[in-house]
Amino acid sequence: MKDSATVGDAENGGNKPWNAGGSGSSSHLLVKWVVKITVFFVGFAVLWVFLYNSASPFGFPSISHHFIAVSTKESTESTLENVLRNASMVDKTVIITTLNDAWAEPGSIFDLFLESFHKGNQTKKLLNHLVVVTLDQKAYTRCLALHSHCFQLETKGDNFTSEAFFMTPTYLDMMWRRIEFLSSVLKLGYNFVFTDSDIMWLRNPFTEFYKDADFQIACDFFNGNSYDLKNLPNGGFTYVKSNERTIWFYKFWFNSKDSYPNMHDQDVLNQIKMDPIISKMKLSIRFLSTAIFGGFCQVSRDLNKVSTMHSNCCVGLENKINDLRILLEDWRKYMALPENQKKESHSTWSVPQSCR
Repeated sequence: MKDSATVGDAENGGNKPWNAGGSGSSSHLLVKWVVKITVFFVGFAVLWVFLYNSASPFGFPSISHHFIAVSTKESTESTLENVLRNASMVDKTVIITTLNDAWAEPGSIFDLFLESFHKGNQTKKLLNHLVVVTLDQKAYTRCLALHSHCFQLETKGDNFTSEAFFMTPTYLDMMWRRIEFLSSVLKLGYNFVFTDSDIMWLRNPFTEFYKDADFQIACDFFNGNSYDLKNLPNGGFTYVKSNERTIWFYKFWFNSKDSYPNMHDQDVLNQIKMDPIISKMKLSIRFLSTAIFGGFCQVSRDLNKVSTMHSNCCVGLENKINDLRILLEDWRKYMALPENQKKESHSTWSVPQSCR
């Protein structure tokens, strides 16, 4: 005890410790020792819980899964924003398409889609702003081999690899996942042109868009009035500006699927487009003419005007591939004409054929 008292005196610069007497010094040191030991074991316990929670399936899954989910979400958003930033035009506009393995196979839709940009009139440069969103690993690998801006979308265990036949559960899930994804792009502050990959880009469409519209959409059938809500839109081609109105609209559109079960996004859009709440939100909607944004439903006959052509109103992957190949050959022949003959030739399409 004498040694302890001496140590206590030395630690206090030769003065008496806080509690005079040997027993007081011993108690003081004992308290400090207990506190240190307690802190050590508490720290060790916390560390053990954290490690156990992370590694053991019998730990606390609600906590560990929370950390993992937050980390994964932040990582995905960061990666997406990087891809969007790298592909963006100066006004934060990107072109987006989606792709699964069935459409990414060599000789399939994706090859024809990219070919159209190369054969189109001043469209090749637009590939610098194209983001290909893939729905499975095979499509992602194929995209990386052919294109610069690829993003693999988390599909929560859904299998979107094979051809999704119209109105099957897989098709519906894919369409609604697309709307949900595009909503996230708007929230990140990016405008976008969404294009199905069975749309051939033949001219730069940006000169044909309306400057004052929030949401512009192509049509299966266009009645000549771009303001008329009775037009029949096609969700495969849209130009959307990021603002409070469009962010709200995409959320409203996505949530409306619960009110119209077993409908795809396009049919739900036809149900909600006249809802008074859209007018109340002052969302500006315009419909794009099929003379410029054509398709197999209502074919654009004047090749001097057309910007894009869609293999809509066509069921079956092979039918689409066959007619899109013919379409690109028609376009090649048109582009080979001297400029003075193009306007006089009245060239038109020899499709649809298999897609009739």
